[in-house]
Amino acid sequence: MRALNLHLKVLIALLVSLGILVTAYQIFILGIPMTTDETDYLWNVDAKVEFQASSRDPVKVQMFVPPLNQDYVSLNESFISNNYGVSINRNDGNRKVTWSARRASGNQTLYYRLVLTKRYSDEKPKAKGPIFRDSIAVEGAEKIAAEALLAPIRQHSADVETFISETVKRVNNTNDDNVKLLFAGDSSVTNKARVIELLLSIAHVPMERVHTIRLVADQPQTPELWLRSFNGNNWLYFNPESGEQGLPSDRLVWWTGDDNLINVEGGKKAKVTFSLDNSEMNAIHLAKLTDENTDVNFLEYSLYGLPLQTQQTYQILIMLPIGVLVILILRNLGGLQTLGTFTPVLIALAFRETQLGFGIMLFTVITALGLSLRSYLEHLKLQMLPRLSVVLTFVVILIAVISLFSHKLGLERGLSVSLFPMVILTMTIERLSITWEERGGGHAFKVAAGTLVAASLAYLLMNIPELTYFVFTFPAVLLILVGFMLAMGRYRGYRLTELFRFKAFLKD
Repeated sequence: MRALNLHLKVLIALLVSLGILVTAYQIFILGIPMTTDETDYLWNVDAKVEFQASSRDPVKVQMFVPPLNQDYVSLNESFISNNYGVSINRNDGNRKVTWSARRASGNQTLYYRLVLTKRYSDEKPKAKGPIFRDSIAVEGAEKIAAEALLAPIRQHSADVETFISETVKRVNNTNDDNVKLLFAGDSSVTNKARVIELLLSIAHVPMERVHTIRLVADQPQTPELWLRSFNGNNWLYFNPESGEQGLPSDRLVWWTGDDNLINVEGGKKAKVTFSLDNSEMNAIHLAKLTDENTDVNFLEYSLYGLPLQTQQTYQILIMLPIGVLVILILRNLGGLQTLGTFTPVLIALAFRETQLGFGIMLFTVITALGLSLRSYLEHLKLQMLPRLSVVLTFVVILIAVISLFSHKLGLERGLSVSLFPMVILTMTIERLSITWEERGGGHAFKVAAGTLVAASLAYLLMNIPELTYFVFTFPAVLLILVGFMLAMGRYRGYRLTELFRFKAFLKD
């Protein structure tokens, strides 16, 4: 017996722990929203391209667009133009759109529009990058100045990260004569990046230019230059002006490399204007869209991966354990008497269509009339199977009559009476009749009332939208329910109704 108790406790602990761990993984790691009310940001990015086309030459416009192999995923991408061909090319981790036309003249306007959101899944491609590069050739005074700067950098650094940080710091010290020499009178951010790259190359540390856009609504945007280097495991990002390390979460990488954002052949005075705005969308709907637009389908092995019609069915079925738990508590702890264990749950399912008040009325009417017929058939001394067949047929006829009159009276809700489980109603009538014969009408009425109370409570709990969403989205919580049911299975104490029944004995 002791071994059995230990086995049961271990089983309960395993089920509850597994349910909690799986649910926590979905919430905190995958980022699946806990409620239907949660919303997430959706970003709309517009890049407006303007230029003057030459009337004689073919026009070819090339512009970098986000690679989207980062923390964001594209939900929609469109290229808006008039009489231009559009193509997308990939090169060195970048994406470039090409607009082309045989003839164009005057002012031209092209649009690139992108709708994106944060990537839900934590699974990202493993970062890859160069860890060595050849030195940039430099001679004379520039070489001496570069080596003079590198000496303290090497002394005050311990790895790639600290080496680059120290380099950025030294280059931004405009009071240093060596820095002034390397700048050659140009202290722009582009030239600072060039000097940083020169110093890093001498130390054989590779570096890439990264051009980013800030995800800030209703503010003018221009690409912001960042630097990055690969340390063997991850990309390290640095701001060449401020020395800030780590790419902020509101930055979207647009392209990498030394090339310009846009290149126009057959035109001049090209200009790109960025505009951004954001909106909110239901989080779980956004998660589904993200799942559809990524290779990593983190919802694929959830119930959301089922066909839509099947999902609707399982949203009902998955709440059955909740209803069963209500019945279990009411019977084992409360001492409520019902017609069987699962009959109230099935009646509660019917209440989903008829609504509670109307459903109770229909159940009462059909059961009362069925009991009258059952009492009459008892006088005919029929065997059980023919008697049940007659009652079932009567229930079907009664349901049809109620539906017909409901329709004629404009009570469309009455049509849903057909959703009542006819076999369950038939067996309910039969069992109530037997209970009446064996233990009297009062006890039969008490059992019928208990069944309706249990069905009503189960219906109210199973119909809570927030609970339905949570259980459907995180079905592992059912393992926690199973653990609770197993724990209740060994309960041998007094029920609530027995506390009143045996009140005198308890005092003794």
